[in-house]
Amino acid sequence: MAGHPQLHLDAQLCFPLYAATRAVTRAYGPLLRDHGLTYPQYLTLLALWDGGDPMSVGDLGSRLRLDSGTLTPLLKRLEQAGFVARRRDPDDERRVLIAVTAAGWELRDQVSDVPSRLVESLGLNATESRQLRRLLDSLLDRLDAELTETTAH
Repeated sequence: MAGHPQLHLDAQLCFPLYAATRAVTRAYGPLLRDHGLTYPQYLTLLALWDGGDPMSVGDLGSRLRLDSGTLTPLLKRLEQAGFVARRRDPDDERRVLIAVTAAGWELRDQVSDVPSRLVESLGLNATESRQLRRLLDSLLDRLDAELTETTAH
């Protein structure tokens, strides 16, 4: 690609982010498999555990940055596993509320060591982990602000 060095894969910021995301997702696999969870199911439960109980599907989707078409099958599988229960909001029948079941709360205790085990498997120390998290949060904030500004015009 002579004349267009900006188009080399190695010049792209997106590629290491993409590759790192895939690698981290794979690293979660063995940590979650024994608990019968996939990585997306784990993220969904994390959001429910610390986001308030019950939570609407819309709020959960916003928190996870997922649309309802992606979130609904995840919730169905978590419900089939007995970790969450879905019900209509009695105040607004259009809204579906998700509540963590007793089994879901027990699971939280069982997976409480997963975050530290993952960081350990990545070879990051606590400082590096915090720095990376801050950089990624900052990047997401900037991208969200840019998207908001772009869609407002």
